[in-house]
Amino acid sequence: MTVEQARSTIVVVTWRGAEHIGACLDALARQRNHRLLVVDNASDDGTDELLARHPSAPEVLRLPHNLGYAGGLAAAFRLVRTPYFGWLNDDAAPAPGWLATLEEALDRDPGTGAAASRMWNERGPLSSGIRLTGTGHGTDTVAGDGTEAADIAGTGDEVFGFCGGAALLRSSALSAVGGIPADYFCYYEDTDTSWRLRLAGYGIARTTASCEHSHGCSSDLGSARFHRWNERNRLLTLLRCAPVEIALRELLRFGAITLALPWRRLRQRRVPDAANFRVPLRLGVLAEVAAGAPTTLRQRRGITEVCVVARRRLWRSWAGK
Repeated sequence: MTVEQARSTIVVVTWRGAEHIGACLDALARQRNHRLLVVDNASDDGTDELLARHPSAPEVLRLPHNLGYAGGLAAAFRLVRTPYFGWLNDDAAPAPGWLATLEEALDRDPGTGAAASRMWNERGPLSSGIRLTGTGHGTDTVAGDGTEAADIAGTGDEVFGFCGGAALLRSSALSAVGGIPADYFCYYEDTDTSWRLRLAGYGIARTTASCEHSHGCSSDLGSARFHRWNERNRLLTLLRCAPVEIALRELLRFGAITLALPWRRLRQRRVPDAANFRVPLRLGVLAEVAAGAPTTLRQRRGITEVCVVARRRLWRSWAGK
């Protein structure tokens, strides 16, 4: 089978990945036949030279500016012509058989929109998918930890969503639900996409496909930018996908906590030291959400047009389980 006959396009988005992307490409070379497309987010650390000399000779889409993980995936998706579309972090190394397992999961049921991988590192398991909390957070869950919810049909073999670090999506399903939220830059693009797939009636399979992930190697976990993207994108995802009362509740909760933080500090109450509890960052998040509200509400109407599962029903089935 030639690359032209491949059923999956695996997209690896990288930014300054010269130190670790080689292991990712080496692992992909041991997978079944596929098209490999690397999106280089204007790296300036020699990543382009490494890609040019790597034995796998990947196809490279070099962007003029860093568009983040979500923006890179969205740029690549316009070039995907295969039935399946793989998302893979540049610091992830799939085990042998990873792609075969994911493709077989999608082959078994045309109603499955995405297949999730089991991700791990030297410290242990990281994720076998995403669960939805009662506050609308998308949180990694590990198979067997008791946090998975049964799907709407009650089969119990699904997760609410896939972790975007390593997953395979049905291209036609992704197109049907509006593609990838490129403006997210990074974080929550997987939760948002999973939510829209579920609203449109697609399932998301939990699989045994295994992938080692140097978690956070290509991002600065815990930084102000990390928290800004996380908080903003969670609120945008809720405004796009959640029942209206849940979206408004969480938006008001976020605002109330923001207003209460100076008072708590004045009263010498304990306030977490994390960046997402700093008032300027939170005010910036609220400003970004407010500025984007007209666009977000238009997107919500578009999502509603392809819904076959009511937002409240989906929320009751998955939130907080």
